[in-house]
Amino acid sequence: MEVLEQEKNRINTLFKKNKKALLSVYYTAGFPVLKDTVRIGKLLEGAGVDFLEIGVPFSDPVADGPVIQASNKTALDNGMTLHLLLEQVSELRPQVKAPIILMGYFNPILQFGVKAFCEAAAAAGVDGLIIPDLPLLEYQEMYKATFEINGLQNIFLISPTTAEERIRAIDKVSDGFIYAVSSSSTTGAKKGFSKEQLDYFERLKKMKLKNPLLIGFGVSNHDAFAAVCEYSAGAIVGSAFISMLKESSNWEDDIPNFIKALKEKQ
Repeated sequence: MEVLEQEKNRINTLFKKNKKALLSVYYTAGFPVLKDTVRIGKLLEGAGVDFLEIGVPFSDPVADGPVIQASNKTALDNGMTLHLLLEQVSELRPQVKAPIILMGYFNPILQFGVKAFCEAAAAAGVDGLIIPDLPLLEYQEMYKATFEINGLQNIFLISPTTAEERIRAIDKVSDGFIYAVSSSSTTGAKKGFSKEQLDYFERLKKMKLKNPLLIGFGVSNHDAFAAVCEYSAGAIVGSAFISMLKESSNWEDDIPNFIKALKEKQ
């Protein structure tokens, strides 16, 4: 049963194609307007995005920088809830082929009920989850079986301060990809990568992990995207996209232009 579920997972299917320079874009559900979740997802896939990473709004998103924190507050003020988000994913799923990954904190999932949430997420068409505050050991001992029986991949984060032993432990328990955070700070668009960050990327590349890496935090332009793709399967973009959404008055043009500027040298 477990093998069958994993074969069906869109994340595995995408990586089996050996496509290079994959792009995952994060956006907050219910931001800027409550009903925008489906529309943004369709526009992103139409623009060539490989993964849709949808943020579950939370009142205390400690791993995120000010741009994403502000989008969380707006979405919650708009009335976004986990139940509504799953309804929106159910509406989006038949309209896109890309893997859908929910990124959020563990407290709302715990309040929902982990088993009930996993079942509802799978039914809605979710492929994976990124839960920064769910510890590896707790996941393995208490929740891994529930995730797997529902065909959901749990994506772990690593950072420059993560010990090699822990990275290999995460690699062993993972099946999909590993989210490599480019710095130990919160999310946010930054200018370029330091030598220390590039050394970290090189160290990860030389580890030859069984799971591919996607690198995030600080990827906001083509140069940064191209740089991380030298060391990984692709990149995750969040804060820069949220900022663009907030400023744009014409998403039909601005979202494709944003993605094109990331992927292609201007």
